[in-house]
Amino acid sequence: LAMASQTVITVQPQFSVAQQPGEWQTGLLDCCSDCGVCLCGTFCFLCLDCQVAGDMDECCLCGSSVAMRTLYRTKYNIPGSILGDFCAILWCTPCSLCQLKRDINRRKALGIF
Repeated sequence: LAMASQTVITVQPQFSVAQQPGEWQTGLLDCCSDCGVCLCGTFCFLCLDCQVAGDMDECCLCGSSVAMRTLYRTKYNIPGSILGDFCAILWCTPCSLCQLKRDINRRKALGIF
């Protein structure tokens, strides 16, 4: 009786799908697309900052940080760089925070947050 050689499978084949690049739901200066968020960012910046941090389960007052924007952008595969995030926060702090909050709100509405 001849024994057939048996191949032992040690690694299962994997099926992977490349994650598609994402995008911001609104632009950095699209203030009029959600006037409530824009007004909150303009007149009660700290409140909006805490809302964004709370949405992301982070410490209050870190919603407008470079780390928070980078974390969010990475999570949703939005193209960009840490330098770009830094520049947006440095020169357009209220606009960048409003953009982040608008994006969170829209993703929540779509059920993808």
